[in-house]
Amino acid sequence: MSKFLALIAAGTMLAASQAAAQSAADYPNKTIRILVTVPAGGGVDTVTRLVTQRMAAKLGQTIVIENRGGAGGSLAAEAIYKAEPDGYQLMASQPSPITTNVVLYKSLNYDPTKFQFVGIMSRAPNVLMVKNDFPAKTAQEFMTYIKANSGKINYASQGPGTTSHLTAELFQKLTGTKLVHVPYKGTGPALNDLVAGHVDMIFMQLESAIKLHEGKKARILAVTTEQRIPELADLPTMGELGIKGLISDTWNAISAPPGTPAPIVNKLNATLNEVLKEPELVARFKQLLLTPGSGNVAEARAFIAEDTKRWSDVIQEANIPKI
Repeated sequence: MSKFLALIAAGTMLAASQAAAQSAADYPNKTIRILVTVPAGGGVDTVTRLVTQRMAAKLGQTIVIENRGGAGGSLAAEAIYKAEPDGYQLMASQPSPITTNVVLYKSLNYDPTKFQFVGIMSRAPNVLMVKNDFPAKTAQEFMTYIKANSGKINYASQGPGTTSHLTAELFQKLTGTKLVHVPYKGTGPALNDLVAGHVDMIFMQLESAIKLHEGKKARILAVTTEQRIPELADLPTMGELGIKGLISDTWNAISAPPGTPAPIVNKLNATLNEVLKEPELVARFKQLLLTPGSGNVAEARAFIAEDTKRWSDVIQEANIPKI
């Protein structure tokens, strides 16, 4: 009997494998829908439209973009988590829905670790920016000032659990300083108050910060990348300031529902990697101060797992209240 059951199980697995291979061979044969976790016009939305327009051409099918923001991306993530795992419903997101939300929210109606990660579309460096009349004029002066005034300086963020918030928490941990958190609902309000001088500093994506820096409405003092950024070659990295381990960037990824057949995920990943090498897209990303993502499915999963652990540790050590 046990041999008979084993044969049935083996046959079932073989049939499933053959079905998955067949579905990948036929895939896609209808419109693909991608749910974006932010409103139209946001960074993830812009990147998704640039990338998927080219993916659609290579796959020979239309890709429809639908925006569904809210709850740090959890609303869209829950919908895709419960969607049919056939490769026709995907998610494009910032890190939070698949990394930090599981630690930040009291409950989630999905398990981020069970998504099938297609790949990373783009990565964007973050920078340390201060209001124009901040007393310190250089990064070195900033470090001296911040240590002498621990607990007296405030920082803006795009909201609890966002990259700007968690980067500031990591900064405090690594420097032994204390900052006062002033959360906002998004990038616009946070930067408006920084320019107006109502808040002292912010860790912000380079694309959003550089125009204010060039227009002398606020000042970038340092970057949170391993190497200096060509557009700001005269500004130091956090490592050069002696803050080892403060690496922070914002990335955007494509994910599929749990159970999506590996051949379909791999086909999407291969297509994504192809378009990320196209000269026109590379040039457009350069204009937006973005770095194209790359790598196979296993590398994407490993990268996301590493990022999840890093920021989860920051959240727990900082005792950030659950939402």
